[in-house]
Amino acid sequence: MTNNIIKMDNGDRNHTIPSLFRETVRRAGNKNAMAYAGEIPITWSQADTHVQALMALLEKAGIQPGDRVVLLSTNMPNWGIAYFAIVSSGAVVVPVLPDFTTGEILNVIDHSGASALFVSSSLYPKVEENREKLPATIIMTDDFSVVRSKREGLSLDPAAKPAREYNVLPDDLAAIIYTSGTTGKSKGVMLTHENITFNALKGRKIHYLDENDRFLSVLPLSHTYENTLGLILPMLCGSCIYYLRKPPSPAILLPALAQIKPTAMLTVPLIIEKIYFNKILPSFGKNALLRKLYSKPFFRKRLNAIAGKKLRKTFGGCLRFYGIGGAKLKRNVEEFLREAHFPYAIGYGLTETSPLLAGCGPSNTLLESTGPAIEGIELIIHNPDPETGEGEIWARGPNVMKGYYREPELTAEVLTEDGWFRTGDLGRFDESGNLFIKGRLKNMIVGSSGENIYPEEIESIINNFEFVNESIVVEQKGRLVALVHLNMEELEKKYQHLKNDLEAKIEELKSDLKNYVNSKVNRFSQISRVDHHETPFQKTATQKIKRFLYKEKEAPKLGFPTINSQ
Repeated sequence: MTNNIIKMDNGDRNHTIPSLFRETVRRAGNKNAMAYAGEIPITWSQADTHVQALMALLEKAGIQPGDRVVLLSTNMPNWGIAYFAIVSSGAVVVPVLPDFTTGEILNVIDHSGASALFVSSSLYPKVEENREKLPATIIMTDDFSVVRSKREGLSLDPAAKPAREYNVLPDDLAAIIYTSGTTGKSKGVMLTHENITFNALKGRKIHYLDENDRFLSVLPLSHTYENTLGLILPMLCGSCIYYLRKPPSPAILLPALAQIKPTAMLTVPLIIEKIYFNKILPSFGKNALLRKLYSKPFFRKRLNAIAGKKLRKTFGGCLRFYGIGGAKLKRNVEEFLREAHFPYAIGYGLTETSPLLAGCGPSNTLLESTGPAIEGIELIIHNPDPETGEGEIWARGPNVMKGYYREPELTAEVLTEDGWFRTGDLGRFDESGNLFIKGRLKNMIVGSSGENIYPEEIESIINNFEFVNESIVVEQKGRLVALVHLNMEELEKKYQHLKNDLEAKIEELKSDLKNYVNSKVNRFSQISRVDHHETPFQKTATQKIKRFLYKEKEAPKLGFPTINSQ
């Protein structure tokens, strides 16, 4: 092992999800718990009544401690009720991302050996025609009606309570989370009660939350990021969580923000990046004078501060914590957020670590850094480069998974015998212990002379170029090629006078982009070609591009080795 160890004391142990839930009910039972936007929330005591009734239903359905129960549902208050009931019964919840294909959902059901399925009415058509492959018990999350059961006449009694007591232990399995990932292969990550509760409790120390806070949940609850920090964390704080009935388009989101006035939100970079590039930046380019002023740092900072006030008002005016995670935030967008005094916070983690490993609150963000290791977690840079200090990030702590479900060989590849988890991410620490992510180890391209090339760093430069929505850098026949998805709406608006000659403008833009990028990277990171990718890239739940779909299919004939991107 090497230097760069960040180690702090381990507190907040020996908790379970049901023990924290009961404590919240005892302490804040009369406080608002969950609701759809625009509707009256249920209190934590009412949530407890619903959880008890659902536990009784699971009991009657024959669900035993240790049984796996799949939860396939859009975000709603009943998602959390189902989750708490399952884990409080000693069973193992298997949350499934709503955008999984029918084949992926059936694979999860089969691989996990699920005994029951909770499914929302909007997602039931995905699996309805495959009833022979579904568990014996099927319950709708919308109203907890029983669609299928071996027990005749099984139905929810809203006043029922479970007949037995369940002694859930911290080391018991709470969840198996199947990652869509960016490699194309899902793995079932086994997380214990301690993994999840430890992470949520430490997350609260980054930014304090209590019964007066209001969360607006816009990311899938089936993803660990939203699950731990957007459900378990507000639950243990006694905060209220609001959900949207429809996807968060501007027409749905803006009225909800005005009504709820959230104090906390969790998002991925894409959301705030769209706001910046589609709304804020164009407002500074309306005329020549504004464009000139915005190009000067002195005026830019003041204009960004004014825009920040408007942005905070758009978010309801009460926002104190705007968490960003799941992917890298574009540098120019982060620079705007800093100058706008917007309360953004950055975090880094993986499903396998429940998820949070490093993070910082709104008051101590550092440009392009994820902040320091969270309390109680050890982070090291394994075998760092002597010159740059860069290497693979390894983690150890109470939040690290038990392993991959029914995959001992895959588990052994990422977990060392002494408990270190190999993240597969490349990074470095600064002298203050702040972590900087360089990219994925599997994405790194080794140049013909052994140079390390990080596609993410090149993409960061590309994505700051005008009219670029998103990009990935891949290797094709030994050369670096940038696949770029352009903002055609803005491009057509600006150059509408060209009419039939827009293609020529795109070719000119590609040439300018190539020259721009190559003027800012080292010799071995130069791109040889820019290709226009007409459609958006396919992404995971946290809006990471699924790189495996775009990697070179055949071995390159020159220079670089084949990329095995993740």
